[in-house]
Amino acid sequence: MRKLLLGVVMIAMCWFAAYAAHAAELQPPAHAVAGAGFDIKTSGSGSDTLILIGPASALKREVALGEPVSIAGDEARAAGRYLAILSSGGDSTSKEFFVSSGQASDLVFLARPSRVATAQKGAISGVAFVFDEYKNLVLAPTPVKFALSVEGHAPVLRTVTAREGVAWTHMDSTSNQGAAQFVASLPQGGSDASIRRVVQQVAAEACNLRMKAQPQGNAILVETEPIKDCSGNPVPDGTIVTFTETDASGISTVDARIKKDVARAELPASHSATINVASGVVLGNEIHWGGGQ
Repeated sequence: MRKLLLGVVMIAMCWFAAYAAHAAELQPPAHAVAGAGFDIKTSGSGSDTLILIGPASALKREVALGEPVSIAGDEARAAGRYLAILSSGGDSTSKEFFVSSGQASDLVFLARPSRVATAQKGAISGVAFVFDEYKNLVLAPTPVKFALSVEGHAPVLRTVTAREGVAWTHMDSTSNQGAAQFVASLPQGGSDASIRRVVQQVAAEACNLRMKAQPQGNAILVETEPIKDCSGNPVPDGTIVTFTETDASGISTVDARIKKDVARAELPASHSATINVASGVVLGNEIHWGGGQ
């Protein structure tokens, strides 16, 4: 009888242990934030082994069932999918959950091109990537402020909401040449994150190109007025200006570089000629030499 009773007790204990193992459950947090720490609730009794696997880390810990398991902030800094496993002997139960990125606090900013002509529509592009303090991409909609300015002039401002961690914009180059400061920043949340890039704005093509001509010994001296773009910026020295003379003997062409805002050249002397000037695709005035202008 005693042996029978002992056998029944052993069977009951094994059944209870199996039931207890089966009853052990996990309840991960409904909302967890990277680096903030969180609790994983457990049910059942006794002890078990918790394994937590994340995007950038894994941990193993002996836990008391029925008590919440506290995960410290530095144990779950990476945002993404996590897998929590309770394991005891050959039995295990698991749950998946997600840890979201924290508050936006940092930026990566790319700007193109590094050099651009003035007053060009949509010529400057910028893209910003938004991160939290642990370098997790912030997927929540986040406003990013873009500002483009040249010294001495008010900046051009634009705010774009980042989607899936990315905000981008196209901006017109300003009408003033110089080193344009292109800045991306986070205007909300108390962050002072601000990234600056420099886009060198240079004069665009010549505009209202004008020249004059006068005799110079056995030649004709041609000289432009100060050459500027349509916004009034001096066209850079070294830019090529082409002078063309057409008369009865044929066509003569001279390329001259701008120096101190003007270009000058000597053309062959002629009793009657037509003289033209051009810079790139921009044509200037025409002079009828020997027959008036």
